[in-house]
Amino acid sequence: MISDRLPKQDNSVATPARIDCVGMGWFPHAPGGLDRYVYELTHHLAAAGDRVTLYGLGLPILDNSAVELVNLAAPDRPLWKRLWSTRCNFAERQLQKPDAINLNFALYSLPLLQNLPKNVPVTFTFHGPWALESAQEGGSQLSVLLKQHLVEKTVYRRCDRFIVLSRAFGEILHQTYQVPWHKINTIPGGVDLQRFQPNLSRQQARTHLNFPSERLILFAPRRLVHRMGLDKLLLALAQIKPKIPDVWLAIAGKGPLKPVLEQQVAEMELQEHVKFLGFLPDEQLPIAYQAADLCVMPSQSLEGFGLTVLESLACGTPVLCTPIGGMPEILAPFSPELITDTSEATAIAWRLAELLTDPSSLPSRDACRQYAATHFDWQKIVLQVRQVLLR
Repeated sequence: MISDRLPKQDNSVATPARIDCVGMGWFPHAPGGLDRYVYELTHHLAAAGDRVTLYGLGLPILDNSAVELVNLAAPDRPLWKRLWSTRCNFAERQLQKPDAINLNFALYSLPLLQNLPKNVPVTFTFHGPWALESAQEGGSQLSVLLKQHLVEKTVYRRCDRFIVLSRAFGEILHQTYQVPWHKINTIPGGVDLQRFQPNLSRQQARTHLNFPSERLILFAPRRLVHRMGLDKLLLALAQIKPKIPDVWLAIAGKGPLKPVLEQQVAEMELQEHVKFLGFLPDEQLPIAYQAADLCVMPSQSLEGFGLTVLESLACGTPVLCTPIGGMPEILAPFSPELITDTSEATAIAWRLAELLTDPSSLPSRDACRQYAATHFDWQKIVLQVRQVLLR
């Protein structure tokens, strides 16, 4: 589990502010990019000297937390009860007017709108189009329409400004939700360089996780859902297996597609080349990055940024990604060879074969680490976010 100790930094702000953030769950109990982002943001704001309150669902009681935690509802209650509890508990907590409010998820922001204090800037951090993601995973047309028009657009109309982690998601926010560009601020995600660092040799990391010691290892930390592209990655693996017979893929994550993917592995006779790790405890994630020769992100749609790309680079392991969403914005300035030509399995296979048959073509461990540290250090990113929140 992540320690709640404040990160060490010396970029304290001249005038501390009161900042209220509204998220979803509590990282790492609720793993996911949004929850990780909100956790890191709030704790780095607090480390810089601000007084930060985080509202969410299922938040724990922590006496030594650097961030004040306010639990709005139990995450396992029926939806209408969650929303009602969220509204009531937020209204009761408005004791002191904050200097800025940061919303991060439309569904749990909706019940709060009428109780947001007047004349306080409200910034929405757009982590993804909730309705479109639902459509990608088979949601009904009615459900998608309600999410987009009743929830998302209603919340966005109340917000003064927006933060997106990539230009790609800025385009979606502008085109799908008609948010004008002058309200949109592009600030990339950050990575905690203390947690994600190359502090083990590859062999030490493999021994720790009981990974094969002498094989070429690919690592894919992904939710097992359609848009993550794991089926395409398995097809690509089957294509390169004859040429690179010692390749081995570790997939970390949970999701509804697990039985389908396991069947695909069996049908393509990849049982000796693929291992489903299931949920990987958060303390083991940096070790898994270091154990791999290459991390792979085969996303097919709606990949707004890709925090796992930063985490892998910070651990010294290069990342291969498809040209989807914000991931190319991370890797293109560093090593464009790490971006496939298309998101199809043949393109993934071609680039994998090219990189794995000549490992010297991959960026070095030091180069990966240096790039992440220079451009995506949370201690730098948090100051950019803070400037938008308080502007």
